[in-house]
Amino acid sequence: MPTRRATALLLLLTVLTGCAREGGQETEPGSVSVPSRTTAAPAPSADPTDSAWVQLMIPMDEQAVALLDMAAEKPAGPRLRAWAARLRTDQVAELAELRGLRTRMGLPDTDLHEGHDMPGMVTAEDLRNARASGGAAFDRLLVTQIHDHLRQSEQVSRSETTAGSGAEARARARELVAVRGKQLASLTSLCAGRAADVPEPFACPLDHPV
Repeated sequence: MPTRRATALLLLLTVLTGCAREGGQETEPGSVSVPSRTTAAPAPSADPTDSAWVQLMIPMDEQAVALLDMAAEKPAGPRLRAWAARLRTDQVAELAELRGLRTRMGLPDTDLHEGHDMPGMVTAEDLRNARASGGAAFDRLLVTQIHDHLRQSEQVSRSETTAGSGAEARARARELVAVRGKQLASLTSLCAGRAADVPEPFACPLDHPV
């Protein structure tokens, strides 16, 4: 069921991405060289589903990194802090690869999902709540939001491996599915061992299997 929902979301985004691209072309008749570089047509190997996947994954990762940036000082548990730092490093590297793929596909670098409250997306409100919280409250928010981000991005990427057609995008999605599986497993292990490694006020919110 989660995978079917992710596939439906990806297909919906495919339609919305196409509409946004058409709208952008109509509203920028006076654009010159700089806009033309960011609104070039996708490469022949990239279909609308590939484009929708890339243009969703990038803001999802960007918002997750913004939340992970706060984890350097806020979490009470050293193990959670170290885990968040490692994940942030991975997410930043992943973002660089996805942005490179977006460029090669000729897609605009605008955020089509800015302000959207979507499954797995860390929202501006989430970030405000994170900044205002501390200690155990921040730990719970961090783990909950990052778990949702990892799980949803894994499901959407799995859908891209079957619904997309671009060889490079599908290969990157397959890699990301494998990476997400490891990241989710490491988060589950972190929660399972919290009694020995994280101060008692921390309560891991993951009460279901990943």
